[in-house]
Amino acid sequence: MRHQSRRRKIAVVVTYRGAYARLKTFLQAVRNHPDLELQLIVGASALLEKYGGAVNVIEADGFEIAARIYFVLEGENPVTMAKTTGMGIMELATVLDNLRPDAVVVIGDRYESLGIAAAAAYMNTPVVHVQGGEVTGSIDEKVRHAITKLADLHLVATEGAAERVRRLGEEKDTVFVTGCSSIDLAATSTKDRTVDFPGLTQQYGAGPALDLAAGKYLLVMQHPVTTEYEDMYEHIHETLMAIFELKMPTLWFWPNVDAGSDKISKGLRVFREKYQPSFVHFFKNMPPEKFYKVVVNSACMIGSSSVGIRETSFLGVPSVTIGTRQAGRERGPNVMDVGYDRTEIVRAIRSQLVHGPYTPSTLYGDGRAGERMAAILADTQLKIEKRITY
Repeated sequence: MRHQSRRRKIAVVVTYRGAYARLKTFLQAVRNHPDLELQLIVGASALLEKYGGAVNVIEADGFEIAARIYFVLEGENPVTMAKTTGMGIMELATVLDNLRPDAVVVIGDRYESLGIAAAAAYMNTPVVHVQGGEVTGSIDEKVRHAITKLADLHLVATEGAAERVRRLGEEKDTVFVTGCSSIDLAATSTKDRTVDFPGLTQQYGAGPALDLAAGKYLLVMQHPVTTEYEDMYEHIHETLMAIFELKMPTLWFWPNVDAGSDKISKGLRVFREKYQPSFVHFFKNMPPEKFYKVVVNSACMIGSSSVGIRETSFLGVPSVTIGTRQAGRERGPNVMDVGYDRTEIVRAIRSQLVHGPYTPSTLYGDGRAGERMAAILADTQLKIEKRITY
């Protein structure tokens, strides 16, 4: 490995709770690498208690935050998403001007990431895109591919994703298959699957005490589909009624900040007030290591989060994916897809309960992605600089 006289400054932007779980081992690897200097930027919903206060988990894990940027407009609709993207460009431009990083790392397909990538690209700062090249439903698809075209280096999760990035016209020597770094965390945190359920529900959740045991509860995490945001109340109602019919102990995580989130939140509150379910406990957030223990011990994961595709595949957890949010994403045999229909949802969950755990898959990684990603940034960034120069 080539050592340098000056460590390369790598700015990594975390804007929502899921991004931290996906990037934590990468952040650790960058921080520990002798040739790299981590500049951690935390912004958007990751700073807001309403969406779980991910910044508190980040600080508790000992990470030093170089900058905080507030740029989320309330409203959870397409107008506020568009304006938030614009604010992200403006706010990040100032931060980048102050920090002067050698590269900016953005992850995935969210509108906040689009603003970050655009700001960095216009400021001639190399953009490193994590988890590009994947296929999903909603506007996420457009955003992900747009970021790919703004990026200079591509750290993708699968061979299929790498091929799509190359077909978008990106140079072969800028595309690296690293796996997904969230798999790293899922692998290490579930070596010991013991969970203090009473302590967990008391500290992080809200709702009745549940009689929980491994393999005896459901886990639900359903996010909005931005192109269907007006229908989110009806969609979440179908999922709620399916869970109500099953009446199994259920751990339910609050939705993210996308357009339609307020409608899902309203549906959850109405359900909670009307039925006062004794078998559902609600969460906004928890440390990712504890979350993966909850995932691996569940009988089935339900909803539209990518966790129900990526991490459940690696952990062998049965999954029921609802609706179009994850349409087209590569998946293992543990995933069943259903529409927004309570009968379909109940039938799929019961089928998965009968099946039980699946053989774990390494489709999204083998547990060593974070170190690979950091090593690539240390060894490959000069190529990015040359492309920017030309």
